[in-house]
Amino acid sequence: HDDIASPLFRAKERLSIFGGLRIAPVITVDPGDGSLSFSFDGARRAADLNATLERLLELPGVLAGERKRQVVLILDEFQEITDIDPALPKLMRSVFQEQPEVAHIYLGSKRHMMERLFNDENEPFWRSAKQLELDIIDAPLFGDYILGQFKRTRRKISTEALDAVLDITRGHPYATQELCYFLWALIPAAATAGSEDVARALDGVLDSEHAHFSLIWQGASAHQRQVLLALARESGHPFSGEYRRRHSLPAVSSVQRALIGLEKGELVDRRKGLTWISEPFLGEWIRRDQGA
Repeated sequence: HDDIASPLFRAKERLSIFGGLRIAPVITVDPGDGSLSFSFDGARRAADLNATLERLLELPGVLAGERKRQVVLILDEFQEITDIDPALPKLMRSVFQEQPEVAHIYLGSKRHMMERLFNDENEPFWRSAKQLELDIIDAPLFGDYILGQFKRTRRKISTEALDAVLDITRGHPYATQELCYFLWALIPAAATAGSEDVARALDGVLDSEHAHFSLIWQGASAHQRQVLLALARESGHPFSGEYRRRHSLPAVSSVQRALIGLEKGELVDRRKGLTWISEPFLGEWIRRDQGA
C-alpha cells in the first residue's frame, strides 16, 4: 500500500477534470507508475457522443488557462477525420479557434487530402494554419540512426548494405524502417548484415506488400498502368515526346489524366517537371511482378 498510494492519489486528483463528461470514461490505473488508460462506451446516443467529444477537445484549452500554461496539441494523420465523421472538422475548428493558449499541429501523410482541408475555402480549416511540407530524411542522418539501432541490438550493418538500403528507400521514413526491420530479422546476434542480406530483406518486404500492390494495380486504369510501368523503369518527364516514345506512352492528354489520378492516390509525385513513383516499394514490385 505504501508503494502505490501516492501514485493512485495523484491519479485521482488528475482524473477530476473528466467528471463533467456526459459519457464517463472507464479509466484503468497502473498501480506501479500511476499511468492511465481510457476507454469509452460507443453505444450511446449521438448527442451524448458529440457533447463528450466537444468537451474533450475543449480540455487542453481549459487546463492551459487554469494552470497558466501553454499547450501544444499534435494530431497525427489528420486527414482521416473526414472518414471518421464528415462533421468533425467543423466541430474541431469551432473549438480550436477559441483556444489562444493552445498551438495545434496537424500532421498528415496524404498530401492532397491535407491540401484540400486547408486550401479549399469551403472547408472549416481553410487558411487556418501555416503549411510546411517535410522532405525526406538526409542519408547521413538516417545512416547514423540505423547504425545505432543495429549496434544497440548487438548487430552490425556493413557500409555497402547501409548504402543499398538508403538507395532503395531514398530516405522515405516508413520504407526505410520497414526494410531495416526485415533486414534486422534476418541477422543473428553479433552478425553483420551485408548487401546480399539487403536483397533477401527486400524480397521479404515485397512478399508482405504483394496483396496491397496487387489491389493498387487492379484498380489502376490502362493508361495509369502504362505510366507506372514507364516510371518504374525510369523517373523522368512523361510529357516529353522523347520519354513517351521511349516507353510507348499515349498522347500527352492521356498521360496528364493518368498522372492526376495517380497523384490523388499518392502513388506518384512531381517536382520541377520530374515525376517519380512515391509509394514505397511500388516501383520495385512493378519491375519484378509486371516485367517493367
